Amino acid sequence: MLTLSISSRLWEAVDEDWLQCLSNESVESLLLIPSGIVQDHWPTSPKEFVLTLKSLVYPREQADLKKVFPNFQPTSLNSVLAQGMNLKKKHEVEVLSAIVSSAASAMRADAVIDVGAGQGYLAQVLAFEHQLSVVAIDACSHHGKVTNARAERIKKHYMAQMRKFGSGNQRLNVPQTIKCNIMSLETLKSLTTMLSHKGDVEQPKPIEQDLELGLAGRGSSLVLAGLHACGDLSVTMLKTLLECEEVRAVISIGCCYNLLSEEGFTNAQIQYGFPMSCGVKSVNLSLGKSSRDLACQSAERWKSLGKDAGLHNFELHAFRAAFQMVLHKYFPEVGTSPSIGRQGKALRRKQQRKIIESELQAEESTYSDLPQMACNMDEACSVTHSGESEAVNTSGIRSDVDALFTKMSLHTGSTCERTTSTDKYSLFEKFCQSGLCRLGLKPSDNINFHGIWKGVEPYVSLIGIYWSLRAAFGPLLETLILLDRLLFLQEQGDVLESVMLPIFDPAISPRNVAIIAKKPDAGISSHHSSR
Repeated sequence: MLTLSISSRLWEAVDEDWLQCLSNESVESLLLIPSGIVQDHWPTSPKEFVLTLKSLVYPREQADLKKVFPNFQPTSLNSVLAQGMNLKKKHEVEVLSAIVSSAASAMRADAVIDVGAGQGYLAQVLAFEHQLSVVAIDACSHHGKVTNARAERIKKHYMAQMRKFGSGNQRLNVPQTIKCNIMSLETLKSLTTMLSHKGDVEQPKPIEQDLELGLAGRGSSLVLAGLHACGDLSVTMLKTLLECEEVRAVISIGCCYNLLSEEGFTNAQIQYGFPMSCGVKSVNLSLGKSSRDLACQSAERWKSLGKDAGLHNFELHAFRAAFQMVLHKYFPEVGTSPSIGRQGKALRRKQQRKIIESELQAEESTYSDLPQMACNMDEACSVTHSGESEAVNTSGIRSDVDALFTKMSLHTGSTCERTTSTDKYSLFEKFCQSGLCRLGLKPSDNINFHGIWKGVEPYVSLIGIYWSLRAAFGPLLETLILLDRLLFLQEQGDVLESVMLPIFDPAISPRNVAIIAKKPDAGISSHHSSR
């Protein structure tokens, strides 16, 4: 693991010629390594290593979706439906809702189930824009309340539009919401046949009546959709398609592979998230937590980082590795690499914000909106992140923090180059204090943060090189996980038709590969073949 890289000196496993070559490379060049981009002057062996990894990765260029799906008609969301979405989420919802709508139309589905619905963005677009009966399922009760409140606001807008244009008698679909922690295949299977359970549902009666008629074993037809359904949830969706008669098709984009259960690495259970297929099981291939963590790395996001953001990223990895040394020395009972959240990035943003505010006070800014941006950063950075969610400010509009800092850097120049050794130690100490609090540990006066940082500092430059080479495995590991799922579906023979397809623009949404499967008589076109 990277957090053990300093104490274990893992970079010593890297060829010395590689380290010498890459130590002279710019940050920008290092950030391109996970995308499979090499430099002409490199020695042959590192070039072959990076290019070989790239050749094994499933292509991410967005497919021509109009050739794949009948009646695929993506529409740009209006300001009411798009409220609260950033550019990434808006793009994902526009594309996926059009695919789901096409699938539901082709099979004359009674309803769509949005699995792991979050705040209901996809469910609401499917219901209000595409006029589908939708059930939004999420484990978080807060998400359910947000979904319902947001749906009410959208409903008022659409009803006003209907009255304005004289269509007041037209039926208006509103998503049904269910709070449920889907921990097993049986749970999701049960939900597909028990959605009319009154105790868990807050929904206008017309939709309930339709669902009762459709889901009571009378030839109902359901589509499961999941936009970045975390960990085992994506796997459970695929298995539900196999084992539940009512489910006719699944459209799943997975994420959070670090949360996958894995045979041999998780407490004994009947079902595991990896491996799924008999093919992968037969070769006794295992990943482990470190590799599953790596599968979450996005080459596109690495490539999009600028010099400053890249250096900040490398420093945060150094902080986390050094923090592990603090835990190992002073809190050995904690164990290896516990999760401490994202507070390191928040500390970095606070430091950047101070620099920005200082410069704005010192001179007149040519960007009149920067002061307000700086003032709003505390709220934008303080929101708890979950899965693929982004920060939300007080107006309800999501803030793309990285984009804000990109714009700010046009004015402020390179802030990280002005970060002194003392500043880095100060940030490291704050990082440790925050991490200890996150773990419920009380910092003691005898912890020698300064001594540990001094021991780490000479090796910080190697972290960026080691981490870039390590991250190059990320897209390949994700490919392996996704192909395992596709192979599982294909092993079912004629029972299912399945395809793996990049459906989003990877520059906007790097986690863009969907697994789409249907029962042969479901009516969805699937002539696009996977590699």
